[in-house]
Order: sequence, then C-alpha cells, then structure tokens
Amino acid sequence: MSTSDKDPATPWRNFYGRIKGQSLNARQEQDLEDLLPSVRLPNVTREENPDRTLLDIEALRDGNPVWLEVGFGSGEHLAHQAKANPDVLFIGCEIYINGVAALLGKIRREGISNIVIHAGDARDLFDVLPANSLDKMFLLYPDPWPKARHHRRRFVTPEHLDPLAEKLKPGKEFRVATDIEDYVRQTLEEVPRAGFTLTEQPDDLGKAWDDWFSTRYEQKALREGRTPHYMTFIRN
Repeated sequence: MSTSDKDPATPWRNFYGRIKGQSLNARQEQDLEDLLPSVRLPNVTREENPDRTLLDIEALRDGNPVWLEVGFGSGEHLAHQAKANPDVLFIGCEIYINGVAALLGKIRREGISNIVIHAGDARDLFDVLPANSLDKMFLLYPDPWPKARHHRRRFVTPEHLDPLAEKLKPGKEFRVATDIEDYVRQTLEEVPRAGFTLTEQPDDLGKAWDDWFSTRYEQKALREGRTPHYMTFIRN
C-alpha cells in the first residue's frame, strides 16, 4: 500500500531511536511472554485499532486518577510512584523493549498492581486517549537528540506537546526532568506555547520534587558532572 492509499486516521510515522538493546535474559523473556499480556494496555496500536477508536478511560480508571509516564526507561521512577500512590492508575509508555522487560521484573517482584503498559510509540497512545483524561504526566530524562539537525525529534515539539495538552486536564501537572542544557532551553520555549505555565522561577529549576525518585540515568549524569533540571508546568 502506498502512502497516499493509507487511511488518514492511521498515519505513517517515523520512529527514531533504539527499540531493542542487548540480549534479554531468560527471566526477562519469560516476563515479556507471560506477564506483559496481563498488564498491556489494549487497543492502542494501529494494528489492533485501525479506526483509532478512543479508549474507555473511565472504565479503566475505575474512579481513580490516571498518571502517565512517557519513556520510563527501566521503570525505577514509575514503580516507585505506583507503590507510593496505590489509588492512582499509572500508564507507562516505553518503546525500548529492554526497559519494558526491566519494569515487568519490578512489577513481578514487588507485586505492583496499578500499572498498565503501552510498549510502543507515545503518539499512538495519544491518538486513542480521550481529551482531559490524564491527571498528571511525567517526561523524565528523554532522549536528548543533541545534534541540532535532530532537535525536531525531541519530545518537546508540537507533534507531541499539542496532543498532550489536549489529553491532560486543565490545572494538572506536566513534569519534565533533564540534564541537558539545550533541552531545558527548548522545553522552556515550546511547552508554554502548547498551553502550559511554568510554576518555578528559572533560578529554582535545580530543586527536585518532594516525591522524586532518582533514576540510574540521573545518577550517571551526576557522576559525569551534568546538572539535573526539574520543571513543573500546569495545563492552562
């Protein structure tokens, strides 16, 4: 099928970045086979839901808030938040299969029951989330795409921020953490354009949130002399 023949409701999208890294061990392979189907968020992919029918988020939430973390890495922060907030439903979105396997191990070992996973592109998830369905969102140490010609691939661009703004309820938080100075610059420029207000003063971006759980990536950044920045935006 040519691009011109595709259903406009299911647009073709390029994805940049790794989907799988080093080989998984036997336990991780087993978690992907046995555990992922039970915690996977259904009807998100274009193959399952070509008409892009919206998810029944009210049935999914069962009266609880819904928090989303995009690009959860190995899942340390997501697992921490889920254990600390048992009355919140967490959606974890991560296309890197090694990270998905790492989170599944935490879910299994720690008995976490309030996480569902979309192991795929966040844009596909935004397609099927209803408007005003999210109560909080996290973007923590996203891929920095350091080369200038690749900045358009960053998450903090209209392609991602505009649908995010539609899905997050007014008055709710969008948290961003990064150790890349130019990513801070672009975040402070682009996120307000999408309809958000920064809550901190620019000089206060080095203070972590009270409920923050430092990830392995952040610890590596600190060892290598990079400075974390923590930005909280409120949906207008």
